[in-house]
Amino acid sequence: MISSIGIALTGLNSASMRINASASNIANLSTAGSLSDENNAPYTPLTITSKSIDIGGVHTSFIPISDPFTPSYDPDSPFADENGIIGVPNVNLAEEIVQMKMAELSYKSNLNTIKVAGTMFDELLGIFED
Repeated sequence: MISSIGIALTGLNSASMRINASASNIANLSTAGSLSDENNAPYTPLTITSKSIDIGGVHTSFIPISDPFTPSYDPDSPFADENGIIGVPNVNLAEEIVQMKMAELSYKSNLNTIKVAGTMFDELLGIFED
């Protein structure tokens, strides 16, 4: 039962990291920058990757998304090149909402796992009390 709680805790951590990545992407949706100057680059959107671990559960880490920037025309931006092109984060709001919903469902299912493990533990203790 203890291992099931530990596994569920890694799932809760993974769901929290998914929410953090989506929240960061949404908060930085308009953080534009230069496509040619690394010091003034646009915000790089994040996603997560989860890998199973030998003892059970998952290890989750942040990774940048592929194709993080989209060129956009804004000649008035201080980051614009000679053609008026800047980089904007390649964030899809619909996808971020889906990611948040997936995190919510994962969070709920892992909390239910912990709740059931607690109930089973209480039942086991009840057997020894009789």
